[in-house]
Amino acid sequence: MKRILTTFALCSAMIAGSASLPLHAADAVSNTSAEKVLPLNQRMAKKSPEWLSRGIMYQINPRAYTPEGTLKAAEAKLKDLADLGMTIVYLCPVFVADDDMNREFWSPRQKKSQMDSPLNPYRMKDFYHVDPEYGTDADLKSYVDTAHKLGLRVMLDMVYLHCGPTAVLIDKNPNFVKRNKDGKIITGPWKYPLLNFESPELREYLFQNMEQWVRDYGVDGFRMDVADGVPLDFWEAARVRLEKLNPEIGLLAEGTRKENQLKAFDLSYGWPFSGPVRKVFVGGASAKSIRDSKEGFRKARPIGGDRIIHFIDNHDISNDDYENRTEERYGEKGVNAALAMMFTLDGTPMLYCGQEICDKNRHSIFGSKFGCTINWANAGSEEAKRRQELLRSLIETRNSRPELTFGELIWLDNSAESDVVTYLRKLDGKQTLVLVNCRAKPVSVDVTLPDGVKRHFDLKDYEFVIE
Repeated sequence: MKRILTTFALCSAMIAGSASLPLHAADAVSNTSAEKVLPLNQRMAKKSPEWLSRGIMYQINPRAYTPEGTLKAAEAKLKDLADLGMTIVYLCPVFVADDDMNREFWSPRQKKSQMDSPLNPYRMKDFYHVDPEYGTDADLKSYVDTAHKLGLRVMLDMVYLHCGPTAVLIDKNPNFVKRNKDGKIITGPWKYPLLNFESPELREYLFQNMEQWVRDYGVDGFRMDVADGVPLDFWEAARVRLEKLNPEIGLLAEGTRKENQLKAFDLSYGWPFSGPVRKVFVGGASAKSIRDSKEGFRKARPIGGDRIIHFIDNHDISNDDYENRTEERYGEKGVNAALAMMFTLDGTPMLYCGQEICDKNRHSIFGSKFGCTINWANAGSEEAKRRQELLRSLIETRNSRPELTFGELIWLDNSAESDVVTYLRKLDGKQTLVLVNCRAKPVSVDVTLPDGVKRHFDLKDYEFVIE
């Protein structure tokens, strides 16, 4: 049995013997009337496309990714991602942002950023075209085509909860946004006009928007921003239409609605993982809280309907961290330990742009002033070389062991549950044991295996074991 020992650990509280089903446990989604009366946790989630289940995802904030901040510049780096072992590229919104300067319609984070710009990619003016800041519609088509030639899938970030105050769709039909009895536009928590899903015409407008990107540009899937704020039946209807264009379409929900993966979505966003992990690695919380969070997410959901992407950084986290980024908060070894967990848990691992070179620069979704771009000069540093060596090892391990993608997740009891996460991944008689020391100190731990056998490990600071 091969054993991988690394002095980089990870934060994840997974400790006692309970199990979740394989990623693709929902192979047979039946929507018969008999099944519909079953409790939600006895129904089967939909099957996820294999490319998404097997995938290694990489999120790009175009403004932070390159000094140019364009799709063309990002396209030139696609081969590097493929060579590293990424299989899916997920782009933050690249559509026309609203340029209205009225700060009444700016979010609190937008004002706080000091970018002094109305151009927020999550406050759109035109859903149907690429913002000139990033290039042209043709540049996006070229980006997708190049990605496909390299064996990469492309997912776009769609924002359908709200729009900008001068959005094209408001001119097209005033009923496309919510209004009070006096006709005044209703805004949501981010101060943007809320879309009106009671309008069949709005729904059709958005269906056709998604269809355009799939049919004309070859996009492989979408990440749906604040998915729980949009009616579930809209997403379910969207999936039916999109599957007519691409039966293997992939849909990722930023949300925790329990029914999301019954018919509409393949994966949920990884907040149930990233939040507890940060509290453990940075805040000193018990490592068991990671397991508790993931187990809590699994309960009361359809069988196989707890699939998530695992990350410790993304566009929101990096934006809100300002100069004190994940790399600084966790430290190199802490990040590496968390990466080990990401690549061995059930779900799809996701890197945020720059993690492969230990980037520490400030990022912002609201602009690129103040040097808010990846410091690519760090790519030649020793820490970046160590990070990429680790990533290649983790990717090779994940790809060569089917149990890490499709196997059962079995949490294991251990004698140091506040510090160490322990679990098994098991499939067809093969299994992988994982231990992660979430602390910057040595920890001795006894792990109880499913057959009752106990094994002893002396773990160094942030050390993890994969065997």
